[in-house]
Amino acid sequence: MRSIISDYLTEALGAVQPDASGELAGYIPELAAADPDRLSTAFVMIDGQVYGAGDIDAEFTIQSISKPFVYALALADRGFDSVLAKVGVEPSGEAFNEISLESDTGRPRNPMINAGAITVHSLLGTEGLNADERVERVVDGLSAFAGRRLRTDEAVYASEMEHAHRNLAIAHMLRGHRILVEDARAVVDGYTRQCSVLVSTRDLAMMAATLANRGVNPLSGEQVVPEPVVRQVLSVMFSCGMYDAAGDWGTQVGIPAKSGVAGGLIGALPGQIGIAAFSPRLDSHGNSVRGVSLFERFSSDMGLHVMEVPATARATLRTSQVVGSGPHALRALQLQGAIGFAGAERIVRETVDTSYAENGVALDLTRVHSIDDVARRMLLEVVRRLTLDGHEVYLADPDSVMPAPDPGDDGRVTVVNSLDEAVAAQEGLSRGGSRPKGEGIDDAVAETAAVPPPR
Repeated sequence: MRSIISDYLTEALGAVQPDASGELAGYIPELAAADPDRLSTAFVMIDGQVYGAGDIDAEFTIQSISKPFVYALALADRGFDSVLAKVGVEPSGEAFNEISLESDTGRPRNPMINAGAITVHSLLGTEGLNADERVERVVDGLSAFAGRRLRTDEAVYASEMEHAHRNLAIAHMLRGHRILVEDARAVVDGYTRQCSVLVSTRDLAMMAATLANRGVNPLSGEQVVPEPVVRQVLSVMFSCGMYDAAGDWGTQVGIPAKSGVAGGLIGALPGQIGIAAFSPRLDSHGNSVRGVSLFERFSSDMGLHVMEVPATARATLRTSQVVGSGPHALRALQLQGAIGFAGAERIVRETVDTSYAENGVALDLTRVHSIDDVARRMLLEVVRRLTLDGHEVYLADPDSVMPAPDPGDDGRVTVVNSLDEAVAAQEGLSRGGSRPKGEGIDDAVAETAAVPPPR
């Protein structure tokens, strides 16, 4: 059976195909010679599954789409303080090539405009790298995001450098403010090579999926950059990635995104998907006309706006019921879905508002597929307090979504594979047996935890 997602993407391309508005990036001769009718799009899920329509393997230069990824590399290489000392995070409200500096510090306003991206390029790697080593770091880093070895287009690089007067002027101005501390032309040369790296629509979707997957490449499994870096990058993409159209984009499309003047466009929706589109004709903001239309369609059709989220707080607690009978019955709280703060708060409220007559209480995680760190700590504190209230607490966790649970001082939890095992363990206690340790009920009950509290 054909995939409905691939069919949907093909239909979406057909819907935007007739739009011939916009212009090629005429100020760069090599880009001005591009085929204006090229069109493709791709989805990459965070497990690496790829869906596409059009020629998703045809190459073009990455241009400004390199900016968020190189920003991520610089943050990973130099740390937040060093990078933020040189580049801000505020939207400029101006075009990508405007000279937009803070009046008091001389910092570029954000890393998505050229002034910021030129500065970020100078911060790659350890201090003291020469220009060639920085370019090597760029190509290595972008390749890690893409999951394959990338290369530069020397013809596009030469064409851009021949017309890089504005970027050179920006770099000299940055040097004058001591934001750049080395040769301005060498930095612009490296930045231009960065923009000339060749990618495909598939590559861009994979790179976006790496951001969506907390910095882990879905193909290689490599942690390309740390999770805190990803959060910073996606935040700046959301507020600044579409230049002076960022406000409209944020409200109408609502996906952290970045465009490039070759016609590429990416979006990364955390925990879900990386998206890419390619069509060379640009609007007045420098964004792909048909690419923007595709993203608008994707957001509307599939509810991908970052602010459009399910009401997890109500859905987390599936049931609260008594299982078993007589003196060894226990209260079972069946949880479900992906649990974050709001979902965990629902469990906290349930246990605070209810006085359980049953001695045993079980948290059933059979239908839970993920628990974030905050929710984990909250649920373990619930376990600890239930223990202090005199309950025997069980964790039914057959898939180990909460490995090595540690409820802290005076807390105690018995991990089992199912509610039936929890009932059996509770029955054993009610008949005067000892609390199960290690290979207990049916060789499946894990050791009771009673060690210092989580931090």
